[in-house]
Amino acid sequence: MKLTFLGTGTSQGIPVIGCDCEVCLSTDPQDKRLRTAAFVELRDTNIVIDVGPDFRQQMLTNNVREIEAVLLTHEHNDHIIGMDDVRPFNFRFRRDMPVYCSEQVQRSLKKRFSYAFDEDPYPGAPRFQLKTIKASEVFKIGEQEILPIQVMHASMPVLGFRFGKLTYLTDAKTISDLAYQQLAGTEVLILNALRKEEHHSHLSLDEALEVIARIQPKQAFLIHMSHTLGLAADINKSLPKGVSLAYDGLTIEI
Repeated sequence: MKLTFLGTGTSQGIPVIGCDCEVCLSTDPQDKRLRTAAFVELRDTNIVIDVGPDFRQQMLTNNVREIEAVLLTHEHNDHIIGMDDVRPFNFRFRRDMPVYCSEQVQRSLKKRFSYAFDEDPYPGAPRFQLKTIKASEVFKIGEQEILPIQVMHASMPVLGFRFGKLTYLTDAKTISDLAYQQLAGTEVLILNALRKEEHHSHLSLDEALEVIARIQPKQAFLIHMSHTLGLAADINKSLPKGVSLAYDGLTIEI
C-alpha cells in the first residue's frame, strides 16, 4: 500500500490570502499546503480520502489518472466541496463514482450538489454512487478491509480510516476509549495538529503528541496544519523521534 499526501493544510491552506507571516511568505515547498486530502494506492484499487476545494489541482499535480472510490471523513467544505471535479473520472470510465461516507455526510452532499441527484440530471453533472458506512463496522473496497473509527470534531462526528497497519485521522479533537482500542497496534499514524495553541475543535500540537504517545506507532505524520503552527523546518526539529510533519506530495509505503 502507498499513500500520497495530496494536501496537509487546514481550511484556508497555506499561504493564507493576504497574510504576511513568515510561514505564508516562506519559500520552502514544505510550507506550501493545499487543503488536507490523501491518495491511497492499494494492490487493486486507487482511493481518495476527502475531496476539498483543491481536488482538481491535486489530481493534476500528482498525475492521478484513475480512482475507483472516494472516502469522506465529514461534511465540512474543505473536505467535500471539490466533488464536482469528480466528473472527469465519470466521463473517462463511464461509471458513477462510489462514495463511501456516513448518512450525515450523504445528506450534506445531496443538499450542496442537488443537481447531481436529480432524477433527470443535466448532461455532464457529476454522478455518485453513495455507499453508507458506519463507525466500527468494517467494509471492503476491492480486497482491502477498512475500519471506520469515529473521533469528534467538537460536536461533529468524523470518521477516520484504518487500513491494516495504517490509520488516517483528521479533524479530531476528542478520541473515545473505544476509538483508542481500535487504534491499538497502528504502526503508521496520520493525525491532525492544527497549531500550538489549544483550539475548540482540533488537536493542538501538544495534544496530538499526547495521542501519539498513547498509541505508540512506529511512525506518525501530522496533517491539517495552520500557518500559525510555524515553519516546517523549525517544528520538525522539535518533534520526538518517529514524528514528523507531513507535506504536500510526500509518499509513504506500508
